[in-house]
Amino acid sequence: MQFLLAFVVAAPLLGAAAALLPAPPGLKGKSPQQAVLRHGVTVTGVILAAAIALALGFDHDAPARFQATTDISWIQALNVRIHLGIDGISLPLLLMTALLFFLCALYSYFKFPEGPSPKAFVALLLVLESGTLATFAVLDLLLFFLAFEMVLIPMYFLIARWGGAQRQAAAWKFILYTLLGSVVMLLGLLLIGLNSGTFDMVALASDNGRELSHTTQLLAVLAIGIGLAVKTPMWPLHSWLPDAHTAAPTVGSVLLAGVLLKMGTYGFVRILLPVTPDGMATFAPYLGAFAAIGIIYGSLACLSLARKGNKGDLKRLIAYSSVGHMGFVLLGIASMTPTGVNGALFANIAHGLITGLLFFLVGALKDRYKTADLDTLAGATGAALYGRAPRLGALLAFAAVASLGLPGLAGFWGEMLALFGAFDPAQGLSRPAFLTYMAFGAFGTLLTAAYLLIVVRRICMGDPKARPEPGPAAGPALELADIQRYEFAAWSPLAALTVLAGLWPAVLLGLTDPAVQKLLAGGNA
Repeated sequence: MQFLLAFVVAAPLLGAAAALLPAPPGLKGKSPQQAVLRHGVTVTGVILAAAIALALGFDHDAPARFQATTDISWIQALNVRIHLGIDGISLPLLLMTALLFFLCALYSYFKFPEGPSPKAFVALLLVLESGTLATFAVLDLLLFFLAFEMVLIPMYFLIARWGGAQRQAAAWKFILYTLLGSVVMLLGLLLIGLNSGTFDMVALASDNGRELSHTTQLLAVLAIGIGLAVKTPMWPLHSWLPDAHTAAPTVGSVLLAGVLLKMGTYGFVRILLPVTPDGMATFAPYLGAFAAIGIIYGSLACLSLARKGNKGDLKRLIAYSSVGHMGFVLLGIASMTPTGVNGALFANIAHGLITGLLFFLVGALKDRYKTADLDTLAGATGAALYGRAPRLGALLAFAAVASLGLPGLAGFWGEMLALFGAFDPAQGLSRPAFLTYMAFGAFGTLLTAAYLLIVVRRICMGDPKARPEPGPAAGPALELADIQRYEFAAWSPLAALTVLAGLWPAVLLGLTDPAVQKLLAGGNA
């Protein structure tokens, strides 16, 4: 177990280095490009298998205890240690991350995005995977920061080199926002470590802030919270996200929504809630307010993009929907209750699965129609996916109703538990304020249903025999390819897990709840 976790974190870096080397003659296949893409699939597949083995060996009777731990002294002068471990909170995120990277590598093998050599693409993808997996596995504040920052450069290049229109501007906006947030976050992490005498996250969580003054906790929550809020992203620090998603290649959008956004909310749960509880209690009402505004704002932005005549980009619409969905995650965290935090963690996983699937589908739709503009796709009679590509249309409708929180699918449980957490927040928090946030969140679910059903109606319905309005979609629309085999292989696991988590939420909640109970009790539960 100890070796497996270290292997899962470090193996992608070795794979990235190997991807830059010339392929052995017997492994080149039809071309060196094909060989390096196959290398990406192989490495991410091995990492996924190791993550599954890690989950099978995990002691499910003690999910609150850190397992598969490694604790080695690294920088003695600063008391920084290479400390790895997983519990019921981090294990699901680790598994989802490994799965999404494997599916993205598989998809890219058959549908490589337009851009430079696949060698750099695969190497960057593997470095990105190592950084995200390390973020969920490390138990030292400075290692967490290094892993948190490690993902920025690979994602910048994936957007800037393999993205679409306006990719350079979107990549710069992404890197500037996240780097500025990270600088502030580093100050907060150093403030905690230097005042408490340790950077060990387990020891800090067990201490539960007793060694930190109230002022120190307030400053730490403000500094760290800003950096995490940018990555989440929280309104009003979200403006980099729609541009990045719109410009990114399909797999870049999948990983950005499915993995990178989760790093911010994970930091709130793993660091701020147990280490600075008094500071979090002070800022929780403000966090809840920003979360509620984000839910409404994201939904209204999506409604505006979905309206006829507004030239809404589907990728941009899904990006704004992430602002709303992550608002529910932040609302659950702000309640500081086991119910709300469990809901936030569940919504994290559900959003990764469902929004990852949505971005895969929108990317495939854009490949077929050569546009993601909703008005062009709808045309005079609708894109008519039900008639032209019924399986693609059915899967798009499934992902949409999962995203709007239909009971029986994964999107329902996280949002419901987050709202329940806001209904009865932790002791000391203003219940009238959180009841107001809950009302905003409930209204946001109605707006979410409205814009997603509009999108499904405009894209999936219509006359399959009619020729659309003149434009980029006029040619290929009449002979639209349905789901291909490689697409089915990349998308079906996400759809299956969305149904499984919706019908059997205890699979996930059984892991997270004991760990959350212990975390909120300062390691004493």
